[in-house]
This record gives sequence, C-alpha cells and structure tokens, in this order.
Amino acid sequence: MKKRLITLIAIALSAIMLLTGCKAGSSSVNTKSSSGADDEVFRVGMEAGYAPFNWTQTDDSNGAVKIEGSAEYAGGYDVEIAKKIAEGLGKKLVIVKTEWDGLVPALTSGKIDAIIAGMSPTAERKKTIDFSDNYYKSDLVMVVKKGGKYEGASSIQDFNGAKITAQLNTFHYSVIDQIKGVKKQPAMDNFPAMRVALESGMIDGYVSERPEGISAEAANPNFKMIEFKDGFKTSEEDTAVAVGVAKGSPLTKKINEILSGISEEQRKAIMDNAIKNQPAAK
Repeated sequence: MKKRLITLIAIALSAIMLLTGCKAGSSSVNTKSSSGADDEVFRVGMEAGYAPFNWTQTDDSNGAVKIEGSAEYAGGYDVEIAKKIAEGLGKKLVIVKTEWDGLVPALTSGKIDAIIAGMSPTAERKKTIDFSDNYYKSDLVMVVKKGGKYEGASSIQDFNGAKITAQLNTFHYSVIDQIKGVKKQPAMDNFPAMRVALESGMIDGYVSERPEGISAEAANPNFKMIEFKDGFKTSEEDTAVAVGVAKGSPLTKKINEILSGISEEQRKAIMDNAIKNQPAAK
C-alpha cells in the first residue's frame, strides 16, 4: 500500500512539472498582442492595382515592398506613405494584397492593421472604421478614348447619352448620376477591368481621380483624361484620401503625428515619383 502511494505521488508530481513547463514555454514564445496581431509588424491592406496610388510589379525596384504570400511586390504612392508610417511606428511594413471589397472586412477582423489604398474617408465608411487625417486630395476626371466622340468634353453634361461606369463601392460611381441623360453602366471591380472595357468600346468612359487618369494615359496612348471646367459636385471627404484604421484604434493618433511631419512639397514629390515609376509609364 505504501509503495502504491509513493508511486501515485510521483505520478502527480510529474504531471504538475509537465504542466508548469508547458505554461512557461507558451509564454516565452508569445510575441503577439491580445488581438492576435504581431507587435513587430505593421500590416497594411491595399489592392496593389490602382496606379499610381498602388500597383503590383515583379521586383523591388524603386522601393517596392514584397507582398505577403507572393513572389510579387507592391509599389506606388500608398506604399511610400505606408513605409514612412511604419518607420515612424518602429515596425516592419508588411503589404497584404486585398481586393477592394475585402479591405474593410480585413481591417475589422484584425487581419490587417490599416488600409492605405487611396480610400476616401466617407461618412458611410466612418460608420464602420476610423480614419487618420488626409494624406492626399485629388480631383475627379473622366477617362475616354482619344479621337472619340467625347475627347473634347469640358463639362460632365457633355456626356449626355454616354455609357459611363466607375469602380464598385466608391463615390466615383454615385456621382455619375449628376450627368443628365447618362447611360450608367454596372460598376466594375477594378481599374484594369475598366480600361479593358474602354478599349473594347463596351463603355465610353469611366470616372476616376487625376493620378489614375494620368496613369491611364501613360499605359495606353489611345486613352485621354478629361479634366473638367464644369465638373462633378463633391465634398471634401469624397476627394480626400486617408488611412483607414479600426474603430477606437490607438494607431490613429500615432499615424496623424507621423503624417503631420510630411510636408505638402514632400507629398507632391512622392506622387510625382509614383507617376514616373509606375510600370506602365516605363
């Protein structure tokens, strides 16, 4: 009986030591926050398909950053801004290539720490996520075929009867309704798809922002960007671009401090370089 008791005590002690060892081991390798995000990295979501704000390329030239889980790299204005923010936060930048419609869900679910993707801080989006101060402001333009019926347009009303579209779930698509008699086409997922539709004649034009319009002209000599004398009526929040962060995130204040250190001259120079370095412009 005594021998049996000693054996049971020994087994119990072994179990306690094993559990204690496992607990100590798990705490020693825990490098993540309570939300599951790695404290050492700054995970940024973007389409990597909206030049010159962001695009995909095959190497790290011109400061491009590797896309997570891919052999490709992301470059562009948004990437340069993201690099400055990551540096200011003292973290490593990780680019997570995400479809436009998946950006907000990725942020709210904690898969990414921020959206830096040419996104406007609209009232509708502010219901779900928070935004930093603006880091860019742009004007709306129309991209059309060079030599076509609408090449000489100077007012949005010149597109009466035209087949016009814009990107899905953007304010670009909603402003089309300001054109009297327009033939509003179904919204499209991304800008490459709209460029193909324009080239093929499926549409007469698409609404975009000036930097993307310049990119479209550089990518295809058959395209022309129309800047309006009598343009779309927009609000400040529509044409501005800001960093999207989770509701109540402490990152907002830190990001704003970093952005305040980037002058307007620097921002313009970054955009000019992005336009120059985008793959289609080479």
